[in-house]
Amino acid sequence: MAFSLHPKLAEDSLPVAELALCDLLLMNDRRFPWCILVPRIENLRELHAVPADRQAVLYEEIGATSRALERVAGAEKINVAALGNIVAQLHIHVIARFSHDAAWPAPVWGIGSAEPYAESCERAQTLIAALVAELTHHLR
Repeated sequence: MAFSLHPKLAEDSLPVAELALCDLLLMNDRRFPWCILVPRIENLRELHAVPADRQAVLYEEIGATSRALERVAGAEKINVAALGNIVAQLHIHVIARFSHDAAWPAPVWGIGSAEPYAESCERAQTLIAALVAELTHHLR
């Protein structure tokens, strides 16, 4: 069976890039610069189940995404989490946080309603382009 992105992740995000191991997505919520990494491994549910020969690549992509998001968004703090309580498919959240954001200092989950980027939102396009440029630099 081939890898497929969980429909909920596809519904809630915008595609950014295909990295060596993961699909990189941007959460479609302009309140928080928020990336999601999804390893392209079919039926993967848990972080500890990532094959040993792919763990270093995953960690490198998490680090590069964190650094890129920190630089692009000017984040005060980067949160990294893999919960999977609603969507079982392994996905790693990388979220730029600010002391003035809508959820601070609590987690972003369950705080208000998502505010999607507009269809042709320049802010989302700029963020995606900057992330791709940063990741290209970090993942050479």
